[in-house]
Amino acid sequence: MTELPQSPRLSPGRLEDLLTDVNGLSPGMSDQARMRSLLQAVLTIGGDLDLATVLRRLTEMAARLAGARYAGLGVVDEDGGFSEFIPVGITREQGEQIARFPHGKGVLAAPLYGRSPLRLSDLRDHADFGGFPEGHPQMSTFLGVPIQVRGEVFGNLYLTEKTDGGEFDEEDEAVVTALATAAGVAIENARLYEEARLRERWLTASTEITTRLLSGAAADEVLAYLAEQAREIGGADTAVVLLPDPRARGHLFAEIADGPVAQEILGTPVEIHTSACGQVYESGEPMSVPDLRQANCPMLTHRGYGPGLLVPLGTPGNTRGVLLLGKLSERAPFPAAVRRMLHSFSVQAGIALELAEARRDTERLVVLEERDRIAKDLHDVVIQRLFASAMTLMSTMRLITSQEAGERVQRTIDELDATIREIRSTIFALQNPPSRQDTSLRGRILKLAENTAHSLGCHPGVSLDGPIDASVPDEVGEQLLAVLGEALSNVARHAHATEVHVSVSVEETATTGRPTTLALTVTDNGVGLPEEGRRSGLRNLDDRARALGGGFSARRGETGGTVLTWKVPVPDDGTPPFDTFQ
Repeated sequence: MTELPQSPRLSPGRLEDLLTDVNGLSPGMSDQARMRSLLQAVLTIGGDLDLATVLRRLTEMAARLAGARYAGLGVVDEDGGFSEFIPVGITREQGEQIARFPHGKGVLAAPLYGRSPLRLSDLRDHADFGGFPEGHPQMSTFLGVPIQVRGEVFGNLYLTEKTDGGEFDEEDEAVVTALATAAGVAIENARLYEEARLRERWLTASTEITTRLLSGAAADEVLAYLAEQAREIGGADTAVVLLPDPRARGHLFAEIADGPVAQEILGTPVEIHTSACGQVYESGEPMSVPDLRQANCPMLTHRGYGPGLLVPLGTPGNTRGVLLLGKLSERAPFPAAVRRMLHSFSVQAGIALELAEARRDTERLVVLEERDRIAKDLHDVVIQRLFASAMTLMSTMRLITSQEAGERVQRTIDELDATIREIRSTIFALQNPPSRQDTSLRGRILKLAENTAHSLGCHPGVSLDGPIDASVPDEVGEQLLAVLGEALSNVARHAHATEVHVSVSVEETATTGRPTTLALTVTDNGVGLPEEGRRSGLRNLDDRARALGGGFSARRGETGGTVLTWKVPVPDDGTPPFDTFQ
């Protein structure tokens, strides 16, 4: 069989000439019937604005007008392959047996490059024929017609196997070409409508993200919504938000995921310097990936994912993360319209994240300023008045002749002194930013005491006094935590106590107010230390104190139980004492 002559190059403006050609063909069908069938097909195709419906109707009408058993329409992407293929004449059972549908290569690409119809008596004789995929029906006669929209090839329309067993002729070619030309207008309208609807969905999602962030919603919640919307609107199977972790430099981590494998990929790391995700993160530019296996993205590739789309969250130079969309390997790549809109969407989301973070920083600064003001008021007003009251009572003591009255006044003075210490401790806590509370020495002492509650059988009371965070060096603080942990462990193993109290204080000189000694006291109401017996478990505590120039003691309490006291000197770092608070 030989290849039939090709028709001249098609121009969209030749629709009237094509209709005239149709009238002059096929004496077996009246002109009126031929024109009625073609115009009815055009009206049917243009009767819907849904692009998928328009394309399927066009394929079905072309098969009906040309009397073809099989038909297919391939939508061409930017790379010249098919981003979508619509088959007609193949049952669902047959489609499930086909290994893959055409990708727009070989003989199917000829109408695209030539921009003109192609008729073959046997497509297997064409030089570019590459064979049929496994499970594909055998075909011979062939007619391919390009579909042009505004002078650009939108796709190719293919017809095979005439139902009467003959070959496609000039009449078939003219009718299908006229139909494809007329359908170009309907396709353009449907495509514009679809892009407008898609753009509206992206804008709605972007507005919702901005509103949620600026109204105080948690960033994780908003990122989860972002991933969900990007997956649904972009037509992806899985969406992943990858964010950097300051504790593990050089990697991005899957912090948010949406899709059927979301729970399986959460927390998966991706190297920044060797992956496409890292390249997008560092450059701030989006990237389309035909096959994720070539992007060093193992979280999806071994689960059957192929086409991918990577977009930065933010702007170049200020990227906060990467949004990864993936499709299963048998699906077509992401269309150009989706790539453009998703990039704009991600940039707006990144800016919204930045604005929300700036707003949270401003709110945090306001809180810190308020905490600082409260601390100053407590120091400059409350403590000074309490201190003055205590001094007045002390000077009154020598005027009291009654022993009972003197004891009451002394107890009041002691209570005022304890109150002043508690307020000073509160002031030091107020001066520590909330973001540092968990890593401060105070925070670590509280956390250590809380973590031992289960083994102790009770929640230990904790008293913190003095500038613990400001004056205790890191190495001394580490030793303090080790001693506290060992002391509480000893209580849990041996004391059988129902009450445990921990006191940590920084003692200061009366004249200068400078810190001099760090003291730890652990008290319990347990069985107490034995009169005779091994105390080797306490030697380590004593050794730690001596290594820092301090001391350690363990004794029975006045009413029972045990009192452990660990004291070490605090080196003077030259900073102003607390009383010079400004």
